[in-house]
Amino acid sequence: MRRNRIIGVLLACVVIACSGALLAAKGVREELTGQSTIEQVLQRGVLRVGMSTFVPWAMNDKQGNLVGFEIDVARRLAQDMGVKVEFVPTKWSGILPALLTGKFDIIIGGMGITPERNLKVNFSMPYDYTGMSMVASTKLARGYKSLADFNRPNVTIAARIGTTAAASAKKYCPRAKLRLFDDESQAVQELLNGRVHALIASAPLPAFQALEYPDRLFLPFKESFTREPIGFAVVKGDVDTLNFLNNWITVVGAEGWLKERKTYWFETKQWKNLIE
Repeated sequence: MRRNRIIGVLLACVVIACSGALLAAKGVREELTGQSTIEQVLQRGVLRVGMSTFVPWAMNDKQGNLVGFEIDVARRLAQDMGVKVEFVPTKWSGILPALLTGKFDIIIGGMGITPERNLKVNFSMPYDYTGMSMVASTKLARGYKSLADFNRPNVTIAARIGTTAAASAKKYCPRAKLRLFDDESQAVQELLNGRVHALIASAPLPAFQALEYPDRLFLPFKESFTREPIGFAVVKGDVDTLNFLNNWITVVGAEGWLKERKTYWFETKQWKNLIE
């Protein structure tokens, strides 16, 4: 009998210990859920989106309103969450630090997924793919037809600071001089003024510029020379937010909505009257 009592006491202690562990685990789980970005956005009722202007990802229309592929994506994401969207324009060179210091909840800005960036932030699955392209000065680069033609010490290439375009310029044209700008419009102006040989940027901006200024600019080659996955960037350690974003991408991708908006902004010029 005494042995049975001891066994009973031990079993009761095990049950109490297990119950305590389960309650503690539940408490930790609830605390982590409450701290997730997605939960904070729902409680606030506003999704704060970090972005920067890139044609045709995000641009200001004639009334000063933001339009573009990424703007559509951010608005649809907020709509499906049942919250409002607030855009936080940020210099691209400082956009990752701004996310990490809590100035906004997510980066939706055509950000290429790279190992270097992934060490600092978490990325969703890709919701788009882009590639680097080049537009060149007719005056300075006439007859240039390949990346090798631009990979020379007497060639100057422009790109936007902090972008994969700048990284691509260093990788594929390491012998050329590289000039970096805070904004692509500045880089385009330098190209038009004949102060740089070429501009490297995400497609389709180079093609758009060549069409707009056919007397001064041309495409040395029509194809993009890289292929880069694009994802949403959020702070590290937030499983719930990543889970929601990945499933959202799966759903709207299956609908064909992402493809439809990408086609509109990247393969047509129906939107040009909005900004000109």
